[in-house]
Amino acid sequence: MVAKNNENIQKVVKKALMPVAGFGTRFLPATKAQPKEMLSLVDKPVIQYLVEEVSNSGIKEIIFVTGRGKRAIEDHFDFSFELEYILHKKGKKDLLKKILPIPKLAKFSYVRQPQPLGNGDAILRAKHLIRNEPVAVVFGDDLTISNPPLLSRLIKAYNKFSAPIVSLYKIPLKDTKRYGVVDGIKIEKNIYKINKVVEKPRNNPPSNLIIIGEFIITPKVISYIEKLAKIIKKKKSNKEIGLAEALSLYIKDGYPVYGYLFEGERYDCGNKIGFLQATVSLALKNKETKDDFKKFLKEIVKKI
Repeated sequence: MVAKNNENIQKVVKKALMPVAGFGTRFLPATKAQPKEMLSLVDKPVIQYLVEEVSNSGIKEIIFVTGRGKRAIEDHFDFSFELEYILHKKGKKDLLKKILPIPKLAKFSYVRQPQPLGNGDAILRAKHLIRNEPVAVVFGDDLTISNPPLLSRLIKAYNKFSAPIVSLYKIPLKDTKRYGVVDGIKIEKNIYKINKVVEKPRNNPPSNLIIIGEFIITPKVISYIEKLAKIIKKKKSNKEIGLAEALSLYIKDGYPVYGYLFEGERYDCGNKIGFLQATVSLALKNKETKDDFKKFLKEIVKKI
């Protein structure tokens, strides 16, 4: 099919959407009474690293799609007068410097997702706040570390192509069955034109390029999520509404989608091994912990 013209859409990405309504069952019992996004990597919760990336990429309006038991996320990005007062009174200026900037990272909005009906449903819950604008979608499982941030690179690509952009990452073919995998053509350095998205292929994946947790999507893509939701409802199916599947429909109808291949550090914090890998990496980068932690790791390795 011949590709259709790009959408007549706003260039500037001003908003980011962060779906955080999942139960975090892989981390039970730790997540029984706290959001998985609030699990700490050294001295900051996972979600703060992601919010800082969004803010450092120039986006200052963040929409959280939350669920039951996620109040701690709201509290974390709010001011805490009592804590600030106590730290000030005790002269703990270093600790004050760590917490005072947090509520100022962005303007935060919160929307509830009553049932876990998929990441596409989460996006639709916030449609009234996104309005007719492009939006960055950042999922809490993937932590990337790079300078400049991955999201800023996606925004740059979006500004060039005026089309939806997904983030890509190379992994071994044997591991692709857990991810959305793309069939694409490399058109320039790190940029692919995507022909197809295959969700969690059991056999014969089209490539070893998986979609990871950062996207720039457009109003037209959101209309395709709505179309997918109607199809699922008509079939009276219990199937979740997925962003990747909506993008597949979008591509099939001839609209262009591009992928940016990320080659920096990436950790899948949605599983225990990825979370532990991220903890070790960040501990070795942290000024307060790196020296002692490095000594500890050397001692541990000797015992293995």
